[in-house]
Amino acid sequence: MLALAGAAPAAADPSGVWREKDGGTIRIHRCGGAICGRLATVLPRLDPATGKPRTDKNNEDASRRNRPLAGLPVLIDMRPNGAGKWSGRLYDLDRGKVFSGNLVEVGPTTIRIEGCALGLCGGEELRRVR
Repeated sequence: MLALAGAAPAAADPSGVWREKDGGTIRIHRCGGAICGRLATVLPRLDPATGKPRTDKNNEDASRRNRPLAGLPVLIDMRPNGAGKWSGRLYDLDRGKVFSGNLVEVGPTTIRIEGCALGLCGGEELRRVR
């Protein structure tokens, strides 16, 4: 669910670089009154099928399938939704679709990104790099 009107502000600022379980990184930054995130690095860097830098090959919009993964927005318009929680939209690289989701502060060096699609929910914890 997107942020509720009048929700309490999130406790901390998750701006910075965060490492995913596969070793890639997401750079989280302020974007107006929200937070957003872009892929900073992807691992493996090269697509094993082509030997070239990985692209957004699963995007449901065929015209976007050749754009590089590095720099791609993955956290979109995340707004405060309680203490240590932001809600907005997430881009799922594997499905090439945008879903509603949350960013939750687990601790000073850990956040969790979680979302649901078609009744299936999941998430991933990320560790602060800087």
